[in-house]
Amino acid sequence: MRKIIFYSTVSGQHPIKDFLDQLPAKSAQKVTWVLKLVEDLDQVPSKYFKKLVNTQGLWEVRASAGSNIFRRIGFFDGPNIVVVAHAFQKKTQKHLKEPLKLLKEEKKTILGGK
Repeated sequence: MRKIIFYSTVSGQHPIKDFLDQLPAKSAQKVTWVLKLVEDLDQVPSKYFKKLVNTQGLWEVRASAGSNIFRRIGFFDGPNIVVVAHAFQKKTQKHLKEPLKLLKEEKKTILGGK
């Protein structure tokens, strides 16, 4: 079993919680369901949870609701804790390079250089 933790900034902001609060109820319900799968299943289908290539240990949690695709990016802190630190609605086939670069730096800060 894994535990999912939402990242909070030094100033006390909660970007993942804020992202979920802005979603329509049905979309938020689907995103929450997928997060629960990640917590509960030993082997989560790659459709929902997969390691991003060439990102120094970043993982993507994916959910679809209708034609909307939602991504949450995070990393492991130890073997069973997933820190979800960035969320967005995917609208193109390209990944957002700048947010991934920033998240790599935040990961170093959060984990103390690990």
